[in-house]
Parts: sequence; structure tokens; C-alpha cells
Amino acid sequence: MFNHIMVGTNDIERSKRFYDAVLGVLGAGEPVRNVNATGQTRLFYRLDGSSFCVSEPINGERATAANGGTIAFKCSSPEQLQAFHDIAVANGGTSVEEPPGLRESTLGAMYLAYVRDPDGNKLCAVHRVKR
Repeated sequence: MFNHIMVGTNDIERSKRFYDAVLGVLGAGEPVRNVNATGQTRLFYRLDGSSFCVSEPINGERATAANGGTIAFKCSSPEQLQAFHDIAVANGGTSVEEPPGLRESTLGAMYLAYVRDPDGNKLCAVHRVKR
């Protein structure tokens, strides 16, 4: 469904260290670094035909996190989900909501972990339980 998702950052090098570590858990390699025509640096992490991008705001304003927004990443196992969470926290992220673990809902059983990146963007790691 999605081609790419982009979040803003106020410190591109801090974000690179954070996302290199966190997205590395999922198998994403080194990002493609791009500087656009007006001088903003952007990082493009690619995996399985999709891109997750981090950018200095093009309008020159400070980057802010979306209120109510969450970006979820698929994990292949509960262990990968836990690693995503732990590496995010070890690299400047903040654990939010309930601790990582199994949740039951009308959507079925799934493991979830929520963190905020150093700029406040809310990320979720998800592993769905097959029944």
C-alpha cells in the first residue's frame, strides 16, 4: 500500500545513529543520503520495496511529531520485536505505553512495543500471532 513514509528531524546525524541501529534490527542497511536543491539532508532506508525516510524540514521550521500518529514496523518474531524496542531505547528512544508484550484485541493476538524516536515520532513494532 505504501511507497514511503517520511518523518522530520531536528538533528539528522542523531537520527541516523538511531535509525541505523533500530532499522538494522529489521534488516535495513545503510541509508541513501540525499541533499535536496535547497540544502536539506534526507536519509532513505530501503527494505522489501518500501522506504522509510528521515528529513530535515524543507520549510526551515522545526520538526515536530504527529499528534496521534504512529508508524508501525513488522517484526518476524517476538524476539525481533523485543530487540527493536531495546535497541531503540539504548540509542536515544523512549519506551512508551505498556511494556513490550502480547496483546489480545478484536484484531487478534499480536506482540506490540511502542517507542518514541529522539524527535518524538511514535514508532511501533508489531508481530502478529498466527492461529
